[in-house]
Amino acid sequence: MLEAVLIDLFSLPANLQNNIQGLLHNILETIEKCSSIHAPCVYVMCCQRQGSEKKGEQEFLLPALRDFQSLKRRLEVVCAQTTAAALYTIKQRLDEKDLSIIKVILPTLRKDLMKVYIDHLFTAVYQFEFEDLQVVSDCENLQISEPQHEEQTLPSQDVALIQSEIQMYLESLPSLKGELTILRSSLIPDDIFLHGFTTRTGGISYIPTLSSCNLFSSSKRRDPQVVVKENLRRLANAAGFNPEAFHRVKVDHANAVCIMGKTEPDNYDGIVTDQKGVTLAAPGADCIPVLFADPIRKACGAAHSGWKGTLLGVSMAIVNAMVSEYGCNMKDILVVLGPSVGPCCYKLPHESAKEFHRIDPKCVRLFDSASPYIDIRRTTRILLERGGIPPENIQDDSITDQNQNITFCTACHPDKFYSHFRDGTNFGTQIGFISIKD
Repeated sequence: MLEAVLIDLFSLPANLQNNIQGLLHNILETIEKCSSIHAPCVYVMCCQRQGSEKKGEQEFLLPALRDFQSLKRRLEVVCAQTTAAALYTIKQRLDEKDLSIIKVILPTLRKDLMKVYIDHLFTAVYQFEFEDLQVVSDCENLQISEPQHEEQTLPSQDVALIQSEIQMYLESLPSLKGELTILRSSLIPDDIFLHGFTTRTGGISYIPTLSSCNLFSSSKRRDPQVVVKENLRRLANAAGFNPEAFHRVKVDHANAVCIMGKTEPDNYDGIVTDQKGVTLAAPGADCIPVLFADPIRKACGAAHSGWKGTLLGVSMAIVNAMVSEYGCNMKDILVVLGPSVGPCCYKLPHESAKEFHRIDPKCVRLFDSASPYIDIRRTTRILLERGGIPPENIQDDSITDQNQNITFCTACHPDKFYSHFRDGTNFGTQIGFISIKD
């Protein structure tokens, strides 16, 4: 069922500017007639002319809105100086109401342009359909019809201009939920490595469960890739790495490792390198982002370790890759476990808990219950120590000095971290990152 209508009056022909009230009146009349049972939310998108006040623009359109009582409380005029700004504002309104099915009524010549904006600012969560607004100089001859023209591909330079406009607008937005914060470990020497674990503050993502420094986009979430890219740019500026030399693991909840410089696997939960200036990253929103550093051989790695990857030994897979590829010695490899869900909050079905109990009974609490509490951090430490990493080379929540503790429980700290376990399917993601300094 149609949930929202977007009327694009942003770029009307010059000879229609003076008749915009009549034009809008006719469009709304058509919508009202077609929506007698379920009145959708209606957003009117128009250009805010330089030097004009947004309020003035809306007041100018009021005469066209007064006759539509059924739409009145569900109708909003959005004026902005760029299409990117107007459309992003409308996206925020849609997200506030959890709306996803949208009809766009727009001049025929704007359709291909609008599709590029939508492709960048929205994800597959949203469904769009388009109707052509065929306008002539006389508003009485307004027609709304199904799209007739064939699909066109915009010239690459036009697409580049749209991308630039979107990027400039997103860069202008204020940070949300406070300043960008990076947690760092004293175990990893900062004269050789640049590293850190992100928190949820200091980005521009505005949806509550994704706010604000979300660093992962998917087709199932409402945060588009361009917003994640802007969050990453801000993180890179704060941390001091190059976002163009940034490599994040392609999560598969397994134990495959990518060796930078060799053929990249389709999916992998670990990545290692000895190249300077290349930043490796692993996501986490309950799963553990694990960082690895060898200051002697000057090599590093990052792993995403969820409960499946933990059982499959993804952390030791990283260690073994560093030993075999770069000649690292076990006693020189330093390992830091980042923010992740703790044994205070994390439950698994009894059958899955058995696997952790076999590794060490201390990794499971209330083992005889239907859903025991699991300690994936302790499990990771045990497997690393058994693999040959000295205990003092591993930092996790067993460190007693809380000033140095960075392995916080993500589920227990909603103000600091994202948590899939706590927030559900539309969750945000933080990362652990590391690189060898130039």
